[in-house]
Amino acid sequence: MKNHLKRIASPRTWNINRKKNKFISRPNPGAHSFENGQSLGVIIRDTLKLASTMSEAKKILNNKIVIVDGKRRRDHCFIVGIFDVISFPDLQKNYRLMMDKKGRLSLLGISNEESVFKISKIIGKTVLRGGKVQFNLYDGKNIITEQKVSVGDSLFLSLPGLEIKKVLPLKKGSFVFLTKGKHAGSSGVLKEIKSTEAVYSVDGKDVATAKEYLFVIGEKEAEIKIEN
Repeated sequence: MKNHLKRIASPRTWNINRKKNKFISRPNPGAHSFENGQSLGVIIRDTLKLASTMSEAKKILNNKIVIVDGKRRRDHCFIVGIFDVISFPDLQKNYRLMMDKKGRLSLLGISNEESVFKISKIIGKTVLRGGKVQFNLYDGKNIITEQKVSVGDSLFLSLPGLEIKKVLPLKKGSFVFLTKGKHAGSSGVLKEIKSTEAVYSVDGKDVATAKEYLFVIGEKEAEIKIEN
């Protein structure tokens, strides 16, 4: 894999200045896809503008003052993905990486109370020795639970312990957020699921999309802040 990335060739989801410099930090392979994540150093320098150069961003990270999903991170190429929480305790600032209505990655300021929670989607399951079932989450985490959950549902989790506070089932009436497709970044109430297709309502209009693009973030309304 190449260690460099030209700005002009970066994913369309990245909301960056593509003509400022020739190259930009490529995130290391991790829990999130290339399109739905950015390197931590780029977020600190280009999005939050807490540093003017990547060297300054690395110094910030080396001080162990940046927390992602409840864990301190030092790698400037660590990939941060949608719904991940970035905290700066010394600055009393917290952000959640989201996707705006134009399908671009963006940071949303959140409160200290909300920064200790995140929502994660179940994308698979594995039967372990002894009959226990391990559920695989979209952000690379795994969790074992005896609660009744299914692939496609979401879990409302505490950070960093990943304790399940609530199960958000993928069903009619659920509040969903789209992470892919031409409607990425929009949200609404799920009205119908037919095989691999789904229909949700946004601003009084019914919109058809793929079932795999749906990310449940609430039962009737969003459990987290989704826009300013």
